[in-house]
Amino acid sequence: MAKNCVGLDIGSSSIKMVQLREASDGIHLVNFGIELLPSETIVDGAIMNQGAVVDAIRTLRSNLGIRQREVATAISGHSVIIKKIQVPEMTPEELEQQIPWEAEHHIPFSKDDVQIDHELLSTDNGQGQMELLLVAAKKEVVEDYSLVVREAKMIPTVMDVAAFSMQNAYEISYGMPTEGEATVLINIGAALSNINIVHGGTSAFTRDVTMGGNAFTEEIQKRLNVSHEEAEAWKIGSSGESANEVIPQEVQIVLAEVADLMAGKFQRSLDFFLTSAGNTKVSHIYLCGGAAKVPALLTSLQDRAHVPVEIMDPFRRLIIDQKKFDMSFLQEHAAEAVVAIGLGLRRAGDRA
Repeated sequence: MAKNCVGLDIGSSSIKMVQLREASDGIHLVNFGIELLPSETIVDGAIMNQGAVVDAIRTLRSNLGIRQREVATAISGHSVIIKKIQVPEMTPEELEQQIPWEAEHHIPFSKDDVQIDHELLSTDNGQGQMELLLVAAKKEVVEDYSLVVREAKMIPTVMDVAAFSMQNAYEISYGMPTEGEATVLINIGAALSNINIVHGGTSAFTRDVTMGGNAFTEEIQKRLNVSHEEAEAWKIGSSGESANEVIPQEVQIVLAEVADLMAGKFQRSLDFFLTSAGNTKVSHIYLCGGAAKVPALLTSLQDRAHVPVEIMDPFRRLIIDQKKFDMSFLQEHAAEAVVAIGLGLRRAGDRA
């Protein structure tokens, strides 16, 4: 059996790297680390400063002492299209030939400009149709992410989508949602948020929202006339190393206002799903990503959705050597580790 890939989450503000080992007694955490990126290195999922990304990957790999080279990484943003489609029943061989032509009807890019993959969700809906999950990613973005991995002397082995990596981490940490209920997963990055609604064992709805943690930082900077670093510290001042710092009341007001705006965007996506999902009920919302640690966001989203909202902990069922790892560091960065852990579950030979 192929071993797990190194999970490499190339985010817009930082690189996260995870190494897992699956054994008979469970999944072991072997390595985990984070390396910050300069601002504007990645914009809307596109790599603008390849050198900075390569340097960060090399530094992180060296600091963690990882010798393995096979990497699973993920992309998101406007360069990725995910859609559920229905096609006439056909054999797997016929489907492979037909997919590129079917994709032309559902994606806004030329089929020559994208890499296309699909997953069969159901073989017969009673009307002679099969349901597929169609994924198309712009070749230039896939190539850019693969290039920085190769430049860092590692091997791009699996290319995933961030929303699905988040789902993989959720399923090994919490199990599958109860039948008839849907679970909402939201990864809040620096500039982009990924929503994945899991229902019936599959991804029922995905959407990228072009708003993330930077919105909090930028508004604090603008309204209080402080540096980026100070705004960042105040943004999540109620957690981590700044837990005992007194947050000015003006900051709390800004955080609440931005959180309400962001929660409204997330709720609109949730409402859109529910209008087409029949009697499906949302049972829980899990947040991950750096900005998930802003308390005002949990409060605002819970007030709107009327369901429990919590930060996802992807470490909760992993086997962790407490002599090797700083458990407070893992707890502090659990929200940021989700996508990387989902990627670390992938193996060479997996379908992309």
